[in-house]
Amino acid sequence: MTAEKKKIGIVYLAGAGPGDPELVTKKTYRLLRECDAVVYDNLVPDELVVSLPPTVQTYDVGKQAQKGCSKQEEINNLLVKLAKEGKSVVRLKGSDPLIFGRGGEEAKYLRQHNIPYEIVPGVTSAVAAAAYAGIPCTDRNVASSLLFVTGHKALEKQVSSVSWDWVAQAKQTTIVIYMGVGEIENIVGMLHQHGMKEDIPAAIIERGTYPSQRVIVTTVGELPRKVKQETVTSPALFIIGEAVMLRETLDWFMGKSLMGVRVMVTRPADQAGSIYHKLRELGAEVLPYPTIATREIIDTDAWKAFKASSSPQQWLLFTSENGVRYFFRQLFRHEYDIRTLGNFKIAVIGAGTQEALHKFGLQPDFVPSTATTAALAEEFPRFVQGSSTTVVRVRGNRSVENVDKAITVAGGVFIPMTVYETYYRKWSSNQKDKLLQRPPDVVMFTSGTTVEGLFENMTEQEITTTIASACIISIGPSTSHVIRSYKLPITVEAKQHTIPGMIEELVAYAVNHNLRKTP
Repeated sequence: MTAEKKKIGIVYLAGAGPGDPELVTKKTYRLLRECDAVVYDNLVPDELVVSLPPTVQTYDVGKQAQKGCSKQEEINNLLVKLAKEGKSVVRLKGSDPLIFGRGGEEAKYLRQHNIPYEIVPGVTSAVAAAAYAGIPCTDRNVASSLLFVTGHKALEKQVSSVSWDWVAQAKQTTIVIYMGVGEIENIVGMLHQHGMKEDIPAAIIERGTYPSQRVIVTTVGELPRKVKQETVTSPALFIIGEAVMLRETLDWFMGKSLMGVRVMVTRPADQAGSIYHKLRELGAEVLPYPTIATREIIDTDAWKAFKASSSPQQWLLFTSENGVRYFFRQLFRHEYDIRTLGNFKIAVIGAGTQEALHKFGLQPDFVPSTATTAALAEEFPRFVQGSSTTVVRVRGNRSVENVDKAITVAGGVFIPMTVYETYYRKWSSNQKDKLLQRPPDVVMFTSGTTVEGLFENMTEQEITTTIASACIISIGPSTSHVIRSYKLPITVEAKQHTIPGMIEELVAYAVNHNLRKTP
């Protein structure tokens, strides 16, 4: 009897969009949450990668101009290998997979090796970047056609295969040139040689759809000089045509309070979605660099003790948002409901944990005067009346022991319930390189552990040259204590120890200290 044939997986050749992570299609977003592995390029928005479920394997094959990267043959072989292992694979490419993205080449290779695949279109950079720059690609008065051109010479060819003579003669057409930064002088020379007038309107769009987007309006003849003068770098697009002049009246993207400010968020990615969204709304460029992550722990003995507890006075004590989140996940998994907590009073450490509790329709009975474990350890024991009081202390694996000791000293029945563990999240070398090349203007620390995780990923010298000169925002006193212990300067400590409080303080500081950037 022959061995059962191993099931072949599938590869999804998907576009991640041009840079703004909210421009990814709904289908691609779903596939990212359901797949087994993601193979991604350098221009994929970082947010999409760091927020992947922890079970998803990731393969960074980032391609950067003039830098080492995975060869196309290696990428092709990796896709086949993963699929033959039975995995569902998302091959995530910046922009659209079939527009100058080699998606067609990868599809042919998969077909040759009998690997099932699907192509999931993405929003292409030309259309999106132009729209974010206020330049319509078509307009019935000045542009009735649209032309996409690659400015990058194929490695196996000595000269471009583009018919520049035909491009130069195009009438009432918007021409969008991809990947042309290094070749712009040659491109303009060929266009001029074949009859294109040098005074035709043109624009350079650098980092299109990102809050750090830069738009330079000029003419075709001036493009090479502008690229050098303004030190334009990839990713950048060139747009040529009369539609460029409509930007003057259609520009909409600029003017927000944090426009272009690079904000590094160290919070765990699965909890940071609302921060990313709000910062983007305010115009900030989000640098998603989670330094820690959490995973669930099931403390069977603690749950048995919780269920058996029958003291006259019972308390649930939460000292973190994660504690609230994982506790209720496990409560409902045990088929309990909110009524189970009817005999419990609830204490929380501060406003952030209180806000997490509100999501379950509950209000705390006690919040200490300041959001620190020291204040909680000092103020909470007055509610403990010896052995008639049971305190279920919901915690993580790294919780400070002073609260536990204070409850024990007061004579209460103490039930420690560890529902999650925190671990340091390691960055890829490519992630780290990106940060060193484009340091943050602002760093947000939402816990002391996020500070510790930063030092696990970077040397003191790297932190000194990139992080220490940034504006550092702390969520509250406990976090500030850890920041100072690492000898980092604190710019602002939030008065309200919550994420909205941090963002409010950041906006005020940015306005008063002119952090906003005008590309």
